Amino acid sequence: MTQIETDFVVVGSGIAGLMTALSLQESGDVLVISKARYEESNSFRAQGGIAAAIGEGDSPELHREDTLRTGVDLCDPTSVEVMVHMAPRTIQLLAEWGTPFDQTNGHYSLGREGSHSVSRILHVAGDQTGAGITASLLERAKQSDQIDLITHTMVADLLIEQGQCRGVKTFDLKGKPTIILARKGVVLATGGCGQLYRYTTNDLVVTGDGFAMAHRAGAALTDMEFVQFHPTALAVEQNPMFLISEAVRGDGAILVNDHEEAFMEKYHEWKDLAPRDVVSRAIYRETQAGRQVFLDATQIQANFSDRFPKIFRECLKHGIDPRKDLIPVTPAAHFIMGGIRTDLEGQTTVPRLFACGEVACTGVHGANRLASNSLLEGAVFAQRVANKLASLSPQKSDLLTFDYPDLCMDKQKEETWKAQIREIMWNHAGIVRTLSSLLAGLKQLKQLEEEIPLGFIECHNMLTTAQIMIKSACWRQESRGGHYRFDYPETVTEWSRKHYVI
Repeated sequence: MTQIETDFVVVGSGIAGLMTALSLQESGDVLVISKARYEESNSFRAQGGIAAAIGEGDSPELHREDTLRTGVDLCDPTSVEVMVHMAPRTIQLLAEWGTPFDQTNGHYSLGREGSHSVSRILHVAGDQTGAGITASLLERAKQSDQIDLITHTMVADLLIEQGQCRGVKTFDLKGKPTIILARKGVVLATGGCGQLYRYTTNDLVVTGDGFAMAHRAGAALTDMEFVQFHPTALAVEQNPMFLISEAVRGDGAILVNDHEEAFMEKYHEWKDLAPRDVVSRAIYRETQAGRQVFLDATQIQANFSDRFPKIFRECLKHGIDPRKDLIPVTPAAHFIMGGIRTDLEGQTTVPRLFACGEVACTGVHGANRLASNSLLEGAVFAQRVANKLASLSPQKSDLLTFDYPDLCMDKQKEETWKAQIREIMWNHAGIVRTLSSLLAGLKQLKQLEEEIPLGFIECHNMLTTAQIMIKSACWRQESRGGHYRFDYPETVTEWSRKHYVI
């Protein structure tokens, strides 16, 4: 078995992973591991933008208020404070590192999205912000002598010795095992778990691996009941589903049903720019009543094909012209607010194991993430993770012996089981939940767990993460943000500031 050594191991090549690696390059050798191609991450798929208080009439304090309000009394105020105050400098750093943010007359173009009180969203090429930022970071990482990038390599598990994280176990495409030791520490930047759901905007690689590995290593996870369902995925059968960015509603598009009724005013005073959980449940209720839901973008004054070129091309592919046709939309699993519990430097409860980006729970999102705070969180806390890691002294370097799982590579069986997990989670732990449905889902997941051989690593990661999410959802006997219990529909003051830690 091959065994290699480096200073830092970063698992994941999205914005959090690449920002961490670039921020660490002057402190030692960095190895970035990607499960598939570099571009296969949610960061590359992100359309809407990145939020920062850099415009006239805006301030970090206002950004903080919007974030806290949207998080429904569950955010960590200190974490939010850190993020909003680091945001302007982070935008400057991303621009210096090559991100071509959209500009108008020499100033950054700022859009508005749901639950933001002012326009503060920066974009790249209209609706390709994630790809624009991540491609710039990737290009810079490729040019660094201190950063090595490995693709198509699955991290099977973390190496834990005497309570500390020592490195990772990996498999390449052919199933060849390699142990990678980290002298200073390991960073999980593996993204979320959207592929646990039948309908999702998440990339195929996003199967909850980081949560499951951290759990097996003994790290604490928290707030795993809070899943954000994006209201407006393009309602055509595909996986992942194509996202119709919230920026389209920010520019004036409205939701209508098949009676051509603009229904959002029935559900929230902010109408189509209400928080995402409110909009998703409103669409869910319309569809449960037998109505189809569409996005009417025909009223947008700007040229749709210029403002949203990627969305325009995707709609045309399916025979929809947004300039004159209604766009069919449906909610889809998009983001998880919970994750591996970390401090303000990304340190988990396991020494020398760090987490950053969607896989981490820094506390900035609370029960519901404010639109366009996700890319920002990854970029901000990556810098803090790197700063802390760089200060650590190296661990002793010696040859280690670890058990290694046998890898199962029957893709047909794997996809069949994955489809079953997605169906269970969508039906039993989706937009609207009840205790009886959650418990029924948990029972089905346990049965699958006994059936699937351990060598199907992704399947077992999905099962582990799914069961943690359902247990968390059973515990919270109220509705708050992305967690809605039909049997406990009210938001209860006594549950404010309460967190379920596994």
